[in-house]
Amino acid sequence: MVNWKRKITKWALDGFDLVVFLIFVLGIILFIRFFVGTPYTVVGYSMNPTFDQGDRIFVEKITQRFWTLARGDVIVFVPPGKNIPFIKRIIGLPGETVKFVDNQTYICNDTTPESNIKAKNGQSCFKLDETYLNSGAETIPQQWRDEFQVKWWYFAMGDNRGHTTDSLHCFSHQCYKGANYVVPNNYMIGRVMFRVFPKAAMF
Repeated sequence: MVNWKRKITKWALDGFDLVVFLIFVLGIILFIRFFVGTPYTVVGYSMNPTFDQGDRIFVEKITQRFWTLARGDVIVFVPPGKNIPFIKRIIGLPGETVKFVDNQTYICNDTTPESNIKAKNGQSCFKLDETYLNSGAETIPQQWRDEFQVKWWYFAMGDNRGHTTDSLHCFSHQCYKGANYVVPNNYMIGRVMFRVFPKAAMF
């Protein structure tokens, strides 16, 4: 005679084990997405030629929490006042001044040796070697503003300089007095670690 009570108990225990396992797996997935990293699809062409529309990338969230990001890091963030993620490259670091001379990017800080090009605050500047740009690409600032002091956080720009909305434009069509042009740490989603598709690559 079939012992239905024993079978039902076994099914219940198996079902409970399955639910616990699924909750455990879901917890790991949520932990990774919120604290370790998350997948992201590139929207737009502001980071050409480095990234194209539709590229699948992995964005890690640990570096900006425990360490300082580096110049050249590609980050995903939501600028203050916006509600969609941007992907840009870090150009200016805290304490520096980003200056534009003859459509070229210069970095001014307290550690650069004496140079002919200086920021308004007296910092010496060096020309940034931007090998990630297309050949012949120029960075054209707005007529009335060719210098940005980065007291805190980060100054970020897209690699496709003629078709990007970034720190140079205060994340809008143009800068106005008092407009934000830096990327605060708490608005950052994370740093691009690698491209998954279509051409796998580390960054």
